Amino acid sequence: MTWTIPNILTTLRFLAAPGVVILFLYFTRPWADWFALFLFVGAAITDWFDGYLARLWKQESKFGAMLDPIADKAMVVIALVLIAGLSGVHRSDGMDPWILLPATAIIFREVFVSGLREFLGDTAGTLKVTKLAKWKTTAQMVAIGILFGTGVFEHMLVERSVGMDALTYQSVMTGGDDPLNLRLIDSLYWVTWWVGVGLLWVAAFLTLVTGLDYFRKALPYLRDNA
Repeated sequence: MTWTIPNILTTLRFLAAPGVVILFLYFTRPWADWFALFLFVGAAITDWFDGYLARLWKQESKFGAMLDPIADKAMVVIALVLIAGLSGVHRSDGMDPWILLPATAIIFREVFVSGLREFLGDTAGTLKVTKLAKWKTTAQMVAIGILFGTGVFEHMLVERSVGMDALTYQSVMTGGDDPLNLRLIDSLYWVTWWVGVGLLWVAAFLTLVTGLDYFRKALPYLRDNA
């Protein structure tokens, strides 16, 4: 294996996956949310650059071909687990089902397809990455990036309203004096929440559709007489 720039970018993206979680161990919110957002977005950008540079400079390698999809899955799965967990921090009824359900569907599919590829072995080339699968990955990463932003605004809203009684908070939100910009933060929270969750459900739909497509292509190799 040669340490080309495309391979280095892919490796850095792979290492960034657990790095997103580690940030929450060493930094308090909302700093951890900001750092995780920048790290995730930066890593997601390398997903396009490593392949582009590898083709441009004719540096495509078996190592890159192997690690690239693993890095993508690691980023998505770890980030989704983190976001689903964080969605329950300020809720009395546990994790947000609007995030938990699509996250579960995405993780289920990723594990299922990875198992299919492992089982097929040398014939795993049958499950080539389709255009729809690439759109799926893009939708996943954009949704996750936006939801990290939602976490930033959620924590800022909670932090700035600590100690504020319900009547004062209601007065601010309905047009009263707002020196802490709570209305702006609340608006940003809901905009990013709706866009992020909407994209996450779109990503979950595309994820399941591509998963079924891969299963259909693998069926001939799963028959006992195959």
